[in-house]
Amino acid sequence: MELNDLLDLVRGGDELAWEAFVRRFQGRVFGLAYQYLGNPEDARDLAQEAFVRVYQNLPRMPQEEFLLPWLLTITRNASLDQLRRRKARPQGGDLPVEELFALSSPGPNPEQQHLEWARKSQVHQALGELTGLNRELILLKEIHGLTLEDIARMLEVPLGTVKSRSHRARLELAEKLTALGAGPAARVSG
Repeated sequence: MELNDLLDLVRGGDELAWEAFVRRFQGRVFGLAYQYLGNPEDARDLAQEAFVRVYQNLPRMPQEEFLLPWLLTITRNASLDQLRRRKARPQGGDLPVEELFALSSPGPNPEQQHLEWARKSQVHQALGELTGLNRELILLKEIHGLTLEDIARMLEVPLGTVKSRSHRARLELAEKLTALGAGPAARVSG
């Protein structure tokens, strides 16, 4: 089914269309929430919250070409709200690093799985060391595939600023990866 047809059905209150819409975008919403929050349980909860916000704003849901930036903006705002709440009330203990990266990988053998895990771990660690805006730019542009124009609207900054900061963010990420020993072979992909 074409996305615009699905969106029309969702706006019309079709429950099956809403389920199809959630299934279609839940991975992206969860992925962005996870990048902000760093905890899979918190990211799942936040993804549900983001979809509740989307449902509450169905009349304002844009057409296909603007849908992904709108959906990711809602997810980003919900993530930032959650991070602010965390700062106001810090939690008791930290999770071990091993639990953060215990994501299953369909690699053909354990050695390749381990190498892929190590690469992702280095990218995740390098992303964590970037400045806030640079991390956001890498996440939104390189991982979620938004255009620079969409990012400029989302972050409410001039396009020229996004372009220059995006270039600097990539350089900073490359420096962090090199410092971690990942070298230029490491690619930003999830």
